[in-house]
Amino acid sequence: MSASSNAAQKFDPARANEYQAQSRIALAGYDACHELSACMLTATLGAGSAARVLVLGAGGGAQEIVTAGRLEPNWRFTAVDPSAPMMDIARANLEQKGLAARTDIHLGYVDDLAPDQIFDAATLIGVLHHQPGEEAKRQLLRSVASRLRPGAPLILAGNRYAYTSQPLLLAAWGERWRMQGAMAEEVQAKLGKILEGADPPASEEVVAELLADAGFEQPTWFFSSLFWGACLAKRATTT
Repeated sequence: MSASSNAAQKFDPARANEYQAQSRIALAGYDACHELSACMLTATLGAGSAARVLVLGAGGGAQEIVTAGRLEPNWRFTAVDPSAPMMDIARANLEQKGLAARTDIHLGYVDDLAPDQIFDAATLIGVLHHQPGEEAKRQLLRSVASRLRPGAPLILAGNRYAYTSQPLLLAAWGERWRMQGAMAEEVQAKLGKILEGADPPASEEVVAELLADAGFEQPTWFFSSLFWGACLAKRATTT
């Protein structure tokens, strides 16, 4: 079973149903991150442009599509996610928001897409830190790069520190849950779960190295919230 398959199994029906509410607690600034991601793409591609955007890990609320689709009415999206329960939630939300007609749904992985599908931009939000080990992360980024035209932007967002390397941030993350009403036992359970459940890159420098290895230019960081960071990197125009 591949690393991506193992990551997909985390998002069973129970976790899918709680995803949107819990994500907004775990990531302070969840909506702001998605809004700024859309703004960064528009600033790169141009307001009013016509673009095809690849959205990896779109399951859940498809917030990337909802936010960017509201800003740019001429963009079309291809939503990719291997979790059926998460994609069901995304599909329902896109239909409710009137974006289903502008979105192609693909249940599976980026490597399953037709070879001739090339995109003007891509987003990879909350996905990379679920890939165990640097090689799995590198391979995913290479697969994304192969789907982008030269110079196309990628929004990459996720946790970008080894959790145990930042004890103050980890403690603050626990207090964030307590602020939202979690009891002490629940906070400890969530801290244990995050330590076991993901494998983020060790630093922003490692993220930049992974992107460079996959064929992207130096990233521009534009959002930070405790462990979480978001950047934009363009696919290199030369190899």
